[in-house]
Amino acid sequence: MTRALVTGFEPFDIDTYNPSWAAAQMLQENPPEGAEVTAVQLPCVFGKSLEVLREAVLETDPALVLSVGLSGRNGISVERIAINVNDCPIPDNAGRKPVDEPIVPEGPAAYFSTLPIKRCMTEVQKQTGLYSEVSQTAGTFVCNHVFYGLMHLLATEGKQRRGGFVHIPHTPEMPRAVKGQVPSLPVDASANGLRVVLSTALAHESDIAVDAGATH
Repeated sequence: MTRALVTGFEPFDIDTYNPSWAAAQMLQENPPEGAEVTAVQLPCVFGKSLEVLREAVLETDPALVLSVGLSGRNGISVERIAINVNDCPIPDNAGRKPVDEPIVPEGPAAYFSTLPIKRCMTEVQKQTGLYSEVSQTAGTFVCNHVFYGLMHLLATEGKQRRGGFVHIPHTPEMPRAVKGQVPSLPVDASANGLRVVLSTALAHESDIAVDAGATH
């Protein structure tokens, strides 16, 4: 049985619900075959989110970590790269709003995901029929903060752990989706997509060469 850690976020801003956490719990309850999944909720707060994440990694000792966040995108968005900067358009849940601050002083400018991102994207499309993409940016808010912090932890911890980050859409009942401001997807569909991402990443370390780039 392979151990995996899946993280989601607490509700943020006007939302009373965060599908990233709900989906993480669904993966814990119904993991891919051969996997044991622990779901952990992270605060949507700079600094504190990485403290909780580090404690969870050390406690569960996973072979793979999949962090999940909420976005305004319309499908399963597999992130390619995390950059070493916090630059906030809005405050986090603690009211913090860092601008142009490094996540890890003296850390590398960026880390790539160590998941087979294009293979994951392709398998989500094939197995679920959901729209899936490789994303070239995780933003500069708490999602990127967690993604970079995760990859830095995995790179410096000394164990052969792999990890990455995936964004999922709002659910249809969430306020921004109701107003038509963002696309939406039922949380069980997002959880199915994430289950494919996780099973694919656990089964494969190497990626495939398919077109998933971007012009901007």
